[in-house]
Amino acid sequence: MKALVLSITAGQGHNATAKAVCAYLESIGCEAEMLDTFNYLNRILGETVSKGYLLTASKTKLLYKSGYRLAEKRKKSKSDASPIRAGSDLLAKKLLRFINSYDPDVIICTHIFAGIILDVLKEKRETKAKCIGILTDFAFHPFWEEGLNLDYVVVPNELLTAQALKKGFSEKQVLPLGIPIHPKFANRISQAEARARLGLDLNKRTVLLMSGSMGYGNIEETVNALDSVAYDFQIITVCGNNSAAKAKIDAMKTKKRILNLGFVDYVDVLMDASDCIITKPGGLTSSEAMAKGLPMVIVNPIPGQEDRNTEFLTNNGVAMAVTHTLPLDEVIYHLFSNPRRLEIMRESISLIAKPNSTRDICEFSKNIAENGVEIIDETASV
Repeated sequence: MKALVLSITAGQGHNATAKAVCAYLESIGCEAEMLDTFNYLNRILGETVSKGYLLTASKTKLLYKSGYRLAEKRKKSKSDASPIRAGSDLLAKKLLRFINSYDPDVIICTHIFAGIILDVLKEKRETKAKCIGILTDFAFHPFWEEGLNLDYVVVPNELLTAQALKKGFSEKQVLPLGIPIHPKFANRISQAEARARLGLDLNKRTVLLMSGSMGYGNIEETVNALDSVAYDFQIITVCGNNSAAKAKIDAMKTKKRILNLGFVDYVDVLMDASDCIITKPGGLTSSEAMAKGLPMVIVNPIPGQEDRNTEFLTNNGVAMAVTHTLPLDEVIYHLFSNPRRLEIMRESISLIAKPNSTRDICEFSKNIAENGVEIIDETASV
């Protein structure tokens, strides 16, 4: 089976998802190729989208929020092609040449903009490959109604089915298999073993502070807030590529012990060692945390999709959200004041987590390509 996985660089989540899918497909004997769609079709367009997303998401959040809200409120007319679809029609011809040359059995897209280009080709019956779109957040982004010609859409959970139907998908198209994450997050080691590996106190509560690969947010301020909490616990900070933030934390004088890290590739072990995680609510990080059964404390969501992620996670009891009127130190105090609260959050996580999402999506893709059989394993995501 040959699979083409289409991604778009707008943050790293879509690419990470695509890489996880490609790696797993190859591990089960399939041929898979990942294509950064916009960079391939038009490098200037690719760079504009990538840099534009980072700029608006980090520096002009209100502008990003306004644009996202307007997109959510837009009404699609079936008789009139949207501007984004018209632009996708122009790009589709070049993508079709690549598809015809590679000749995949299945095409998987991890971003709706790539999905729209693919939808144009499906509408014109220019590709016979089975086409699967994957949501990388806990809500349907604006424009997903432009992907109704895809054969399937993978959603993070069964609870997203209602949104899918509102968008215009049929129930048969919806695959509630989860957001693809690295398979290592499906495996756990004991908290004691993880802490021992990291040189941490085996018997002390542990808080993991993640800031993303780019180290967003005022990490130093967050550490100060944690250090002021009356309870005794140790802190793991992951500053990503933000070397300035790491240096500031290294120089801090704190009452609590801090394991301060830069970019690491063993976040799975850090999660196993922890009692809760403080993080932005990106779809990928949230899915990884839930795969580990780790309660979340949400900080600094990007207005737009991460607001919607926050709603989903808090409404389902797997996270608490820091707000202007409920600061971080109070949230941590709430969690550690009542151990049963953390237990209930872990129980809630077990109801919606999809730790084997990548396996399930790849096995489904292989089955549909090789056998034409729509089989979802009964043990899916367990």
